[in-house]
Amino acid sequence: MNFVFIPIILIGLFILISAFFVVKQQTAAIIERFGKFHSIRQSGLQLKIPLVDRISGKLSLKIQQLDVIVETKTKDDVFVRLKVSVQYKVIRNKVADAFYKLDYPHDQITSYVFDVVRAEVPKMILDDVFLKKDDIAIAVKTELNDAMQDYGYDIIKTLVTDIDPDAQVKEAMNRINAADREKTAAQYEGDAARILIVEKAKAEAESKRLQGQGIADQRREIARGLEESVEVLNKVGINSQEASALIVVTQHYDTLQSIGQQTNSNLILLPNSPQAGSTMLNDMVASFTASNQIGEAMKNSKKIKE
Repeated sequence: MNFVFIPIILIGLFILISAFFVVKQQTAAIIERFGKFHSIRQSGLQLKIPLVDRISGKLSLKIQQLDVIVETKTKDDVFVRLKVSVQYKVIRNKVADAFYKLDYPHDQITSYVFDVVRAEVPKMILDDVFLKKDDIAIAVKTELNDAMQDYGYDIIKTLVTDIDPDAQVKEAMNRINAADREKTAAQYEGDAARILIVEKAKAEAESKRLQGQGIADQRREIARGLEESVEVLNKVGINSQEASALIVVTQHYDTLQSIGQQTNSNLILLPNSPQAGSTMLNDMVASFTASNQIGEAMKNSKKIKE
């Protein structure tokens, strides 16, 4: 007789144990009673009526991410692939709506993403797609929030995480960028070369000016020295012409001595006889006299015409 009650006791224990169940953290369990929605059970140890209540399903309350790849065309007729990442979660007080209203929430979200992206991107050229990707993400989030709130889903954030134009377009963009950078580099190199030329010209001009000033100072000192030499010679009874001849002869031989001291100097033929200095002096005096006579003649001719 005791053996008859053993199966009944075991069945009773099984039914009693099945009345208890555990719901994990950040999870919600949907309880149905006789096939009709009854309640939502949150995390922890829960109790249900055996054979009457059943766990119809469980939904995660964590933030989830869905990546959607959309291919569309821009305003300048460039085909581009966009990767849109949608972060969403089930609203805690709308778990029943999320469970019963949508069988495949991923498909629903994907459809809205396709619709928004293919409405926004064709209004932009390719460069604007890269610059305004945040605007595209905001448009997707706004549209999804309005649509998915009724289904018990909250859209946390949407991100355009990748923009991939056609391979030929990317290659062309890289060539344009490279050409633009080469043009900029050439301009900088040209500016640098121009600055070097200008600065070199300025340096040369300054060098010439200083050289001219040095030569002028040198000649001025030479003239002053000659004047002093003539005065000294005049004091010892040598007249100006003799003194000039003596100075010319002295400078002539100084020049020959200076040339002889240079081992790598070019060949220069100069008169080296003692009379050479006197001859050069006479030639110089004759040239100055002729120049003065020509000048006087031109002045007299001008006066006669007047």
